[in-house]
Amino acid sequence: MQLKIMPKKKRLSAGRVPLILFLCQMISALEVPLDLVQPPTITQQSPKDYIIDPRENIVIQCEAKGKPPPSFSWTRNGTHFDIEKDPLVTMKPGSGTLVINIMSEGKAETYEGVYQCTARNERGAAISNNIVVRPSRSPLWTKEKLEPITLQSGQSLVLPCRPPVGLPPPIIFWMDNSFQRLPQSERVSQGLNGDLYFSNVLPEDTREDYICYARFNHTQTIQQKQPISVKVVSVDELNDTIAANLSDTEVYGAKLNRERPPTFLIPEGNTSNKEELRGNVLSLECIAEGLPTPLIYWMKEEGTLPFNRTYYKNFQKTLQILQVSEADSGNYQCIAKNALGSIHHTISVTVKAAPYWITAPQNLVLSPGENGALICRANGNPKPRISWLSNGVPIEIAPDDPSRKIDGDTIIFSNVQERSSAVYQCNASNEYGYLLANAFVNVLAEPPRILTSANTLYQVIANRPALLDCAFFGSPLPTIEWFKGAKGSALHEDIYVLHDNGTLEIPVAQKDSTGTYTCVARNKLGMAKNEAHLEIKDPTRIIKQPEFSVVQRGSTVSFECKVKHDHTLIPTVLWLKDKGELPNDGRFTIDKDHLVVTDVSDDDNGTYTCVANTTLDNVSASAVLIVVAPTPTPAPIYDVPNPPFDLELTDQLDKSVQLSWTPGDDNNSPITKFIIEYEDAMHEAGLWHHQTEVPGTQTTTQLKLSPYVIYTFRVMAENSLGRSLPSERSEQYLTKAAEPDKNPTTVEGLGSEPDNLVITWKPLNGFESNGPGLQYKVSWRQKDGDDEWTSVVVANVSKYIVSGTPTFVPYLIKVQALNDVGFAPEPAVVMGHSGEDLPMVAPGNVQVTVVNSTLAEVHWDPVPLKSIRGHLQGYRIYYWKAQSSSKRNRRHIEKKILTFQGSKTHGMLLGLEPFSNYTLNVRVVNGKGEGPASPDRVFGTPEGVPSAPSSLKIINPTLDSLTLEWDPPSHPNGILTEYILKYQPINSTHELGPLVDLKIPANKTRWTLKNLNFSTRYKFYFNAQTSAGSGSQITEEGITTVDEAGILPPDVGAGKAVNPRINKLTVAAAETYANISWEYEGREHVNFYVEYGVVGSKEEWRKEIINGSRSFFGLKGLMPGTAYKVRVGAEGDSGFVSSEDMFETGPAMASRQVDIATQGWFIGLMCAVALLILILLIVCFIRRNKGGKYPVKEKEDAHADPEIQPMKEDDGTFGEYSDAEDHKPLKKGSRTPSDRTVKKEDSDDSLVDYGEGVNGQFNEDGSFIGQYSGKKEKEPAEGNESSEAPSPVNAMNSFV
Repeated sequence: MQLKIMPKKKRLSAGRVPLILFLCQMISALEVPLDLVQPPTITQQSPKDYIIDPRENIVIQCEAKGKPPPSFSWTRNGTHFDIEKDPLVTMKPGSGTLVINIMSEGKAETYEGVYQCTARNERGAAISNNIVVRPSRSPLWTKEKLEPITLQSGQSLVLPCRPPVGLPPPIIFWMDNSFQRLPQSERVSQGLNGDLYFSNVLPEDTREDYICYARFNHTQTIQQKQPISVKVVSVDELNDTIAANLSDTEVYGAKLNRERPPTFLIPEGNTSNKEELRGNVLSLECIAEGLPTPLIYWMKEEGTLPFNRTYYKNFQKTLQILQVSEADSGNYQCIAKNALGSIHHTISVTVKAAPYWITAPQNLVLSPGENGALICRANGNPKPRISWLSNGVPIEIAPDDPSRKIDGDTIIFSNVQERSSAVYQCNASNEYGYLLANAFVNVLAEPPRILTSANTLYQVIANRPALLDCAFFGSPLPTIEWFKGAKGSALHEDIYVLHDNGTLEIPVAQKDSTGTYTCVARNKLGMAKNEAHLEIKDPTRIIKQPEFSVVQRGSTVSFECKVKHDHTLIPTVLWLKDKGELPNDGRFTIDKDHLVVTDVSDDDNGTYTCVANTTLDNVSASAVLIVVAPTPTPAPIYDVPNPPFDLELTDQLDKSVQLSWTPGDDNNSPITKFIIEYEDAMHEAGLWHHQTEVPGTQTTTQLKLSPYVIYTFRVMAENSLGRSLPSERSEQYLTKAAEPDKNPTTVEGLGSEPDNLVITWKPLNGFESNGPGLQYKVSWRQKDGDDEWTSVVVANVSKYIVSGTPTFVPYLIKVQALNDVGFAPEPAVVMGHSGEDLPMVAPGNVQVTVVNSTLAEVHWDPVPLKSIRGHLQGYRIYYWKAQSSSKRNRRHIEKKILTFQGSKTHGMLLGLEPFSNYTLNVRVVNGKGEGPASPDRVFGTPEGVPSAPSSLKIINPTLDSLTLEWDPPSHPNGILTEYILKYQPINSTHELGPLVDLKIPANKTRWTLKNLNFSTRYKFYFNAQTSAGSGSQITEEGITTVDEAGILPPDVGAGKAVNPRINKLTVAAAETYANISWEYEGREHVNFYVEYGVVGSKEEWRKEIINGSRSFFGLKGLMPGTAYKVRVGAEGDSGFVSSEDMFETGPAMASRQVDIATQGWFIGLMCAVALLILILLIVCFIRRNKGGKYPVKEKEDAHADPEIQPMKEDDGTFGEYSDAEDHKPLKKGSRTPSDRTVKKEDSDDSLVDYGEGVNGQFNEDGSFIGQYSGKKEKEPAEGNESSEAPSPVNAMNSFV
């Protein structure tokens, strides 16, 4: 038979799917009308595990349908249950449901068992599941005596619940005597077994009413366990108790509540196993004890926890996975962690599965002679066993049917007849459960019939799906076709969706979907049809919504709700407050589009919702009302306008349209203007352009449009505060195409090669094209010729290349736009040139005039314009240095280039080297490149002044002579004629003496000056000279040696005496100071000075004298971020200085740090401490001077170290000492040596370093010590010993 209807996205090829299975799939959805003969079908039955309330009658359901109506029978525990023999059991009329009356007499336990219902008629028998009936049980707790529990704070605790076994299992919870649930936390929680777990107990856990309750929901009863008493003893209480029982000589200091790492209370051990059935909730639990309280974390080994099915309960101690499947099997780890460590437990989860359907058998309706199949496929873990029954009897012993063949989980029927009708049961079972399904085979021969009422009217809101029903039946299975209109063709699935059950779906119904649709069902026995009518309605919209309002008590508020709807539908508007009805109060009135509330009170706060209902749709909008206390009338709130809305296009013409809109609220500032923008969806979707502006009093405007554009408009309102948000976009409007009204711009003609002309232009955009098929007509001709215009039409390009043109010839060019409608106006003509070529002629008559030793002027004659063959760019001079007069060998120098723009015929060469020979040539340049070079011209530059000598050194100083050694200038710039040497002495006050001038022959590189003053510093100025003049000078300073009497004898073993010198001058600079250090070689007892000044300053060097012979000095008061120069010198006859060094201070920075040593409170505190120590020392000294030895306790005499003495408990003074102890050495821990000198290795900032005498002793401290020492005269100090009593200074040092 032919099948016309297939589900969308299920277009299967008959060649790929067995025909039998295909037929079963199609027929399975067929519902047999009850007026036709059919086998029984179970429609309702009690659950497999049926727990009943023993206080009520037992009702075991079994309902079925069939034609003729089926009869019912029952089995109990596998044998026939004769209900007529039991007066308490009755069966409902027309039903198989049993009612067992145990409320009058009898017990529920008597009727425990396994029940099964059978529904039978002449076409077969259907059976129910095995229904296990059990009465619920809620037993009492067994009596037990619970001893009070006493434990130490910090220990763990488990309070057992152990509820009685009930049916079904009870729900466990812990409460106190007041029926208040006990608080639970990460520390205290209830396990899945009902026990109460404490990770560690606290004193507040002490109570006498820990009570476990069991609630049996089925019987609505609650059972209670005996209260448990818990007393938690704190550590202090426990210590006091233990201490009371200890002798005075015993000490108890152990920590009883020690912190400890976690251990698991449940489960035990390192691993455990868990088995769960597929589809159930997998619950894994880990509860740990420890101090501090451990936290629990979960993970799955070699996998991740399912994202949307995983939940954590009981403060993350319980992991739950919903709808567990075989893929959730594996090892799960729970990790307990606190600050002292962690522990983990692995739970191996195995997911088993009771049988579940893959393909359940479906009812099969066949006509005589047809083929079909029943398929029963199930899965499970372990794999379930499939068995078949026929009419409730195992198929192996059921009557034989020649049309039936069993193939495992499939029964195949072929050439069925009426006697083949039967009900088949498929049973899939494993150790965890079973599945039972009834499916009948009904052999009928019936023509098609339409079950849906005729001429049904369907009304649908536009842009929503429309579903037209056509329920049908027939055997063989009819084919279904749909038609629209009286003579319409069959509807196809490219626009419509044809469902298996005959329903026609229109996914997005539009206005043009309105009409009459016909459903036709056909099979070989006949045909049936039915008509349905479809109407498409406009959606209901709220175009003016209620707005948020804040009003004062006693005032009036109004909410507006303006509704726009289809004119054929009648809307009803309903107002709600907080999703409920409005208060029944006369203050609330509804007037057309408004809800008005008068005399507003605080009870009126809330959300008000306007609901607009029609028979097809509904919409709603809400606003919040806030009621506030009366206040003086506030100034109105001003804001930008609300967006306009309800845009509408009318008077739609080729190049204009009328746009109208409704203004939004102006928010207390009048709207001054409206701005209209448009979007071109065809060419620039998503980009909005300015269209026009209209005054704020106008809500309609006529818009001029361009051809061939899909317009969408939006409107914005503007007031004195700014511009509103854009309105919703209008509907689209496509204008008709027209010829272009403009031509391309930026038309140019330039050649890329000597024989072509490249014509370019800026193309029109899509908006400017005015129609489809945009092209360009490109035309050109020579300017100075009589040729006609040559034209070509191109598209989708912005340039065209004309080949075979003469070189650099002017052309007239024009580019015209056109489209499928016509041409644009005549375009403007522009001039261009064909391609350029390299110039052919070099500049002539090149002349060079040397201006001075570094400058020359070049002149040349211009090149004829015709020989340039392009646009003249300018002239380019190449020049290079050929050789130097002072050197015979030739060196190749890279050529230098100077370009002179335009038609200039002369130029200057700058930066030439003096006394050098140069070569140059000139070339003309056009847009293509350079022309040939002119003949080379050679010229030379005169001599110039030389550079400074390369170096100058002072060597071999003696008493009255110095030798100068130098290197010639690196750039003599001519022939050296002589050297000029000038020098002058510098005295000890850095004043300069008379200047001596000396000329030295040019061939010398060494010169000795004699008859100089001994031990004198000289400054030398040295420069070279050519015929052009003197060059730059170099300076240096040198010192003659000291008198023979002042020279120290050479060291033993040394080859010669060491000249005094200062070297390794280093500077460490900060923001306003710098530390200078140096190394000195020479005789001892030399006094140094430091000179410094700002780099580049003309001020004289500042000089700092250094007391003593230190080799470092600190410069203070420097300017931040400044470069300084510095040098170190020796005072007196030595008269030598170091080389100069430069340094730079750090930048000035704004510091927020405060020096604590400068704070008044700190200074006051230190003074108070010093005064207190001074008073204590005076008291101590007075007591010691009063009379020899003091009595000392025997216990103190036993100490080996006399300095380790306790304070006296009675008066707070120091312990007593004998006079003999006064002369003992100080301990090593003393901060200051006994002679009160501060050694440099002990402090980087010692006072010795700053020159208070070489030995660094303090006379002031000596006199101070003399006043308080208690001795008549000082004794000399030896080593680290001291004869002095501790001074206040030393006491302060020790304190600090």
